[in-house]
Amino acid sequence: MKPVAFLKNVSREMKKVSWPKGRELTRYTITVVLTVAFVTVFFAVVDLGITQLLNLLFE
Repeated sequence: MKPVAFLKNVSREMKKVSWPKGRELTRYTITVVLTVAFVTVFFAVVDLGITQLLNLLFE
């Protein structure tokens, strides 16, 4: 496919996309940020726990 035809097809398909409204986008962004924060804290706690356990066993 030629680059010009490809870009025309991309443009045509992008017009069909249903974009989220402002309030929806805000809600989705908050959900993603909170999920990332939770996963970060979870793995930090697990890592700390494993580190403490290994220090007890091997020191």
